[in-house]
Amino acid sequence: MTAPRVVAAGGHSAGHIEPMMNFADALRRLEPTAEITALGTVRGLDTTLIPARGYPLELIPPVPLERGLNRALLGTPGRLRESVRAAGAVLHRVRAEVVVGFGGYVAVPAYLAARGQGLPIVVHEANARPGVANRLAARMTTHVFTAAPSVRLAHATAIGIPLRPAITGLDRPALRDAARRRFGLRPDGPVLMVTGGSQGARTINAAMSGAAAALRATGVQVLHITGPRHAVDVPGGGPADPAYVVVPYVDEMRYAYAAADFVICRSGAMTCAELAAVGLPAAYVPLPLRGGEQRLNAEPVVAAGGALLVDDADLSPAWIEATLIPVLTHPERVAAMSARASSAGAPDAGVVLARHVLAAAAERRGLAS
Repeated sequence: MTAPRVVAAGGHSAGHIEPMMNFADALRRLEPTAEITALGTVRGLDTTLIPARGYPLELIPPVPLERGLNRALLGTPGRLRESVRAAGAVLHRVRAEVVVGFGGYVAVPAYLAARGQGLPIVVHEANARPGVANRLAARMTTHVFTAAPSVRLAHATAIGIPLRPAITGLDRPALRDAARRRFGLRPDGPVLMVTGGSQGARTINAAMSGAAAALRATGVQVLHITGPRHAVDVPGGGPADPAYVVVPYVDEMRYAYAAADFVICRSGAMTCAELAAVGLPAAYVPLPLRGGEQRLNAEPVVAAGGALLVDDADLSPAWIEATLIPVLTHPERVAAMSARASSAGAPDAGVVLARHVLAAAAERRGLAS
C-alpha cells in the first residue's frame, strides 16, 4: 500500500507547533511509512522547533489575520492570495492526501489551498477559545477535534491535546528517586515544582521568594524553574533545611514532573494537558491576558478536584502560607488530587487524532482510485 501523504499546518507559536509535532510522532508510530510535511512561515518558532523534531518544513508567506480596522487589514486579501498559492504549490508537489491544521498564521492558507484541491481537512484546536483560523476551518470540514468538551467549535469532538510519549508514558513513582537526585532534592518529603513557562513569571517568582522561609519551616522542598530571563531571591537556609533548588530551565520536563508532588504554574493549554496526563495536581495562576483564556484551560481539572485556581492579583506569600502549604503538607489530600487530575487527562489524544487522519487519507485515496 502507498504511504499516506500528510501536510501538517500549525506554525508560529509553541502552542501550535508542539501539538502538531506530537501528532506527527504519533502518526509515525502508527504508520512508519507516512510522509509528513510541515507547513510554516519565517515568523515565530517554525524554523527552530520543526526541523529539530526531524520533519521537512516548507515555508509560505505569513498572513497574520488582523482583528481591527487598520491599514494592515486592507493588505490582507493580496497577501492571503499569495500565501494560498504558495501553500497550494506545496500540496501539489508533495501529492498531499490530507491537510491537518492546528491554527496559527499558516493554517488559513493551508485550509483554503486544501479546499481548492478537494483535499480532506482535519482540524485540531488546543485552546479553550478557538482562533480565527480554526473557526474558519470548522465551516469547511466535519473532521474537527478539540482539547476539551467546553470548546465551542462546529462539528467538534473532544480528544485532548497530543503529547509526547515521554510524558504520556511517564511512571512518576518509578522515576521519583532518580529525578530527585538529579536536582539535588532529598528523597523524602513533599516537593513543590514552580514554573512560569519557558520565559518565567514575575508574579509567581516574587510570591515564592516571599514564602520560601515558610515553606522550609513546614518541610516542603522546592524545585523552582525561574525562566532564563528571571532570577529569584531565596533567603539562605541551613544544611539541615529542606532544599530550595533554583534552575533557569529544564530540558527534560519528565524529570521535573517525576520529582514533584505538586506544581504552581500558569495554565497554558499544553501545561494543563501535561500535568493532567501525568497526574500532577497544581495551583494554576492564569495569565491575566487574552480575555481569560488561561482560566478556561484550567477549569476542567479544577472542576474535577485535581487543581486549585488563584488569580494573578491574589497570588502572594500570604496565599501560599494560608492556602497552599496546608495542602502540600497533607499527603492524603495531595494523593486524592493527583487521582482526580489523572481522571481529567487524555494521554492518547495523539494516537486518536492520527487514526482519524489515516482514515481521511484512506478515504481520499479510495475516491481518487
